[in-house]
Amino acid sequence: MPIKKILVVDDSPTERFAMTEALTSKGYQVLTAESGEEAIAKSKSELPDLILMDVVMPGMNGYQATRTISRDPVTGSIPIIICTTKSQETDKIWGMRQGALDYMVKPVDHAELLAKIAKMG
Repeated sequence: MPIKKILVVDDSPTERFAMTEALTSKGYQVLTAESGEEAIAKSKSELPDLILMDVVMPGMNGYQATRTISRDPVTGSIPIIICTTKSQETDKIWGMRQGALDYMVKPVDHAELLAKIAKMG
């Protein structure tokens, strides 16, 4: 399935802007969410082709949101790439156990991210 619509989830306006710029420059349609709760709602209403998920956010964190989205029959097939400052191997393992397809440590290399997305779709 080609990746066209991407949901960027991050509580940092700077991160959301940088990701949005990198993705729209390559022709992707970008939606954004500022929290785990908003990510779950938008994943159900918009059904994006891919979700880029931050972990450290107020309220519901990215691990919890990833687990909820990946285990819901409506959104469970949407691939999730966690993009976070949490760089320990245990963080990565935990993220993958929650249902993430991939895990990238911030600052995210946009060229590497775009290559991963291209490979997926």
